[in-house]
Amino acid sequence: MAARQVAKTTNGRLARRGVLGAALAGAGAAGLAAAGAGTAQAADARRGRPGAGRGKLPVPTVVAHRGASGYRPEHTIGAYQLGLDMGADIIEQDLVPTRDGHLVCRHENDITGTTDVADHPEFADRRTTRSVDGVELTGWFTEDFTLAELKTLRATERIPERRPNNTLYDGRWEIPTFAEVLEWAAERGRERGRPVWLYTETKHPSYFRSLGLGLEEPLARLLRRHRLHRADAPIFLQSFEPSSMARLAELVDTPRVVLLGAAGDRPWDFVESGDPRTVADLITPAGLAELAGYAQGLGPTLDLVIPRAADGSLTSPTSLVDDAHAAGLLVHPYTLRNENAFLPADHRRGADPNGYGDVFGALRAYFEAGVDGVFADHPDTALLAAADFRG
Repeated sequence: MAARQVAKTTNGRLARRGVLGAALAGAGAAGLAAAGAGTAQAADARRGRPGAGRGKLPVPTVVAHRGASGYRPEHTIGAYQLGLDMGADIIEQDLVPTRDGHLVCRHENDITGTTDVADHPEFADRRTTRSVDGVELTGWFTEDFTLAELKTLRATERIPERRPNNTLYDGRWEIPTFAEVLEWAAERGRERGRPVWLYTETKHPSYFRSLGLGLEEPLARLLRRHRLHRADAPIFLQSFEPSSMARLAELVDTPRVVLLGAAGDRPWDFVESGDPRTVADLITPAGLAELAGYAQGLGPTLDLVIPRAADGSLTSPTSLVDDAHAAGLLVHPYTLRNENAFLPADHRRGADPNGYGDVFGALRAYFEAGVDGVFADHPDTALLAAADFRG
């Protein structure tokens, strides 16, 4: 273990929890984190009793997933701004690199379905097949373009069959760089008189490192440039690869979150290193204690919080939230969407898969399970549900 991480671990879990309370979730997490805090106090805190001071987040926290992606093409300034205008507590970005090492905001490096690249004959020869984290994909990839080339493209709706109204905005916005998003957030923060919180994911970090395009170092440089490298910075870093968060723990003090897929999944960095463990191993008390050595939170799939029955309806909550809180970790699961197609079966309404279901009921179920926040494509809906829950 590196010296910096040893020092943090030596200070004990209490120190990590202090960071949690001060920077991440206001008095909600502070109550959970304080030495000797009782269960009742932590429960009250998670019900949304934020403390005084700038930079505090309400609990439950609403994260605009890829911006307000239920209404605008994802990962565009338009989607980010709408999420902020709706009142989302945090705006999410996913980062992938260009061929010349710039970090841009796309959910995937495959930009076939999220840009108009196929309409650009000058890039027809860039179409190729790549293996990304063990999956073969054919299309156009950011690592084959310079930033200048990517800037000639325009964003499009990723799932037009589900969200045809969003196609109205196809072509309106370009692909933003993370540097541009940081400038946007800083400017909006000055206008608002309080910081704009961000939630930033490193996508496929092992894959990109193998190409000589490591994500963590350029990300850390940008964070330091914008003074977001501190433990109280209004930003979370996140990744499905735990080693990416451990690497960033050596570079910056910015709060970090480990994302978790299905229980049987193996993080890709585990696959590459020969680590046989799965997500199920990481959510045991021992696994959570290990993650708490370099992270302050978890971003689990919703099914790890409340599994679904064979018919797709919700069952009873697992112990994950309580176990994570006991380890000093926040829990921000993903992703709530309004459409029936994405909701648990017992919260769907009508036969139209694109119609809106009982998302308020679904959100309440997850909030009652004790989560500290949730990622949502429709942040306005999630904010109403969170306000109802706080009472």
